Amino acid sequence: MTRIDAIKSIYPIIAEHAVVTIMGATAAELFKCGHRANFFYLEHAMGLAPSMGLGIALARPDLKVIVLDGDGSVLMNLGGLTTMARCDPPNLVHIIFDNEVLLSVGVSFTTATAAAADLEGLAREAGVPRTATCRDESELIRLVDEALLADKLTTIVAKVEPIGPDSYFIDPHMLENRFEFERALRQMGDAKSE
Repeated sequence: MTRIDAIKSIYPIIAEHAVVTIMGATAAELFKCGHRANFFYLEHAMGLAPSMGLGIALARPDLKVIVLDGDGSVLMNLGGLTTMARCDPPNLVHIIFDNEVLLSVGVSFTTATAAAADLEGLAREAGVPRTATCRDESELIRLVDEALLADKLTTIVAKVEPIGPDSYFIDPHMLENRFEFERALRQMGDAKSE
């Protein structure tokens, strides 16, 4: 499966939740599927999407928080897995698109997952209570649906082909996205009644 096909397949499921995506190809492909105010594209912060998602999940337990990540980003910040597991927010779903290369930096060289690193195994051993790996869209849809119903911290590794987007363009601008996302979070979940 390609990452864009994977994102398209789960878009209807994640569209109403708080979504944080890592920089580069993942952000560009989510944007291409259709921007929403509750999507935050974490530009220029490789490895930190799980940290931001964790903060939102802890601050807003009334929301489901989805983090869309990449293998290179996870490998840059393996401590993010242990911190997520230690905090164990039941409302956080971490989806890692593993293409075994670093496409987002403009050069396609392999990551450790191309050799032996098992991201699902790393998440499980870090203490994440629910982990899974999938290789096709129907399995990804099922796993994301189950994760949202389970109310347990979940990491899903989606194995994808090493194909990047035609363009890395994202609009809105970073600052505009930051304020738009904050306003969207205020209007979501239990905060609506405050």
